[in-house]
Amino acid sequence: MLAAVNEGAWGNGRRALGVLVAGALILGVCGSLLSRRGVLDIPFARLRGMNLVATRGAPTLWIIAHLDSKSQPVPIIVRTLAIIASMIILGVAMGVAVAQVVVPMPIEVWFALAMASVLVTLPVMASVVGTRSPGALDNASGVATLLRVAELLPRELPIGVLLTSAEELGLAGARAWAREASPATAINIDGVDDIGPIRLVYTGRKPAALLALLGPAWPSPSRLPPGVLMDGVAFADAGWEVLNISKGGWRTVSRIHTRGDDLGHLNGSGAEEVAATLAGAIAASPR
Repeated sequence: MLAAVNEGAWGNGRRALGVLVAGALILGVCGSLLSRRGVLDIPFARLRGMNLVATRGAPTLWIIAHLDSKSQPVPIIVRTLAIIASMIILGVAMGVAVAQVVVPMPIEVWFALAMASVLVTLPVMASVVGTRSPGALDNASGVATLLRVAELLPRELPIGVLLTSAEELGLAGARAWAREASPATAINIDGVDDIGPIRLVYTGRKPAALLALLGPAWPSPSRLPPGVLMDGVAFADAGWEVLNISKGGWRTVSRIHTRGDDLGHLNGSGAEEVAATLAGAIAASPR
């Protein structure tokens, strides 16, 4: 962005546009490769994790939840809004560069774009990973919900259970599993609060079969917001049909990855509600 601002400030709209387009393409390609392959294949700065797997019969449906947690100094909602703002600023800068090809643009416009770009990237740059969150909501609640679903389902019903490691480190556990396993269908449970509505989110293609399995009583699904990662992303990238289930509201989001994500703010009633509803839907679905 700053290189494009330098070109634009000197009146070179075409060069500024070229820098912006090239930068967006390079970041997009590098980001995709790093998230999909680099998290497993880069040979340095490695940590060891272990996925836990259990099956009953020959499962056609997998229930997934991640085991790990983390803390961050910047709330997830702030980081998400910063990423969205960065995308908007990039689009505006491209528009300004195109306009400058036709008419002169005041240098102050480019300086304003530079300042805005720096300000919105600060929350993202400050989102370093720590270990100060107890992780009750994210994601002990998801693990508890998963185990309760498995307990409630009929014993003769085939089911697969996957507890992933390193979700908070680039979805590494999910990507490692998806790399070796054949594509299937999965429900990923991540963040189940006692308050707020049940939420269904997805990435990639819309999981029509899973939505049919759950039935019309469940809420309409929405796409995962930019800047938010769930294990379902890794499985969708690998060709799985996957749906992510959460429960909560804005107060829930503000607690994730903070010291306040403890059992003092969670009693498990939401996990019981989601587990009972989900187990009932799976058990009632035709096989």
